[in-house]
Amino acid sequence: MSGPNTSYDPVEVSALDPAAIDEAVSAALTAIAAAGSLGELKAVRTEHAGDKSALALANREIGALPPTAKAEAGKRVGQARGRVGQALKERQAELEDERDQRILIDEAVDMSLVPRRAPMGHRHPIELMGTRIADIMVGMGWEIAEGPEIEAEWFNFDALNFDIDHPARQMQDTFYVDPPSAGLVLRTHTSPVQARAMLERGAPLYVGCIGRVFRTDELDATHMPAFHQVEGLAVDEGITMANLKGTLDRLASELFGEGITTRLRPSYFPFTEPSAEMDLRCFVCRGTDPDCRACSGTGWIEWGGCGMVNQNVLRACGIDTDRFSGFAFGMGVDRALMFRTGVADMREMIEGDVRFDAQFGLEI
Repeated sequence: MSGPNTSYDPVEVSALDPAAIDEAVSAALTAIAAAGSLGELKAVRTEHAGDKSALALANREIGALPPTAKAEAGKRVGQARGRVGQALKERQAELEDERDQRILIDEAVDMSLVPRRAPMGHRHPIELMGTRIADIMVGMGWEIAEGPEIEAEWFNFDALNFDIDHPARQMQDTFYVDPPSAGLVLRTHTSPVQARAMLERGAPLYVGCIGRVFRTDELDATHMPAFHQVEGLAVDEGITMANLKGTLDRLASELFGEGITTRLRPSYFPFTEPSAEMDLRCFVCRGTDPDCRACSGTGWIEWGGCGMVNQNVLRACGIDTDRFSGFAFGMGVDRALMFRTGVADMREMIEGDVRFDAQFGLEI
């Protein structure tokens, strides 16, 4: 094995040439000074002080030099790398200080400012009205019952004394679920819940039902194909029309204020006998203004239907008609909302405009 080349001149190694080292140092210092962020400085560090930088390659060449040349070359490269390392350290400190100062400004929080709050959601006013009516009925000692919206034709019509040829059973008035022979309909009123309640619980019974119903009405300012009803059913011993009148007066006064009374006008419904239309004393003019727009000067506003439960209905639902009698009433929740708030067009209730809901807040 041959010995080391003692006559090797380190100047002949291009990486160790003093001019090349000075040039590498100069390029590194220029790049360090130009770095405007910590990310840019990191890239400069990799390029000018990393394992593949010019100074790192020069440092690796020292090992190939003869002993007499290593000291001088090592000193030259070490001083160059030290200058670059010191410059990197100083620029690192400067950029970190600038970053910290910028954070203090950019992320400053003014504790005196009123925070921006996300707008609150609102329950739909129809739901609020239904809840209010349910609370009134529960306060009177009644229960709230529920039933399916897709109902058997028997519960929707037959149990309620609708003849087989009654107009309400025709497709121009009722939505039938395909195939029509299945005997399923979208319930046209909430009365099927009353029939179910009598079959399940028997008598005595005091229940109310609030829910959505469906009819083939054209959508306009006062009609909707899908709307909401509230119905009440009382079955007990000795029930009379006087009990019905007192219940309606109480419900009206709770919803529309003291002094609001009801009036009953003779009418006809298959499931009640005798039957009546239920009117409210006008809550705007109290019957004193002949030019009142709410009641057209009549002093009364039509609200719903009511009557004594037809004995055929009681018998169909297993109630002993020799012992029990009952009354029932029903009115539109959507119409009650119109009366209470002055909404002129029912379509506003279903358009989904949050501005409509927001004006009622959390209570109506």
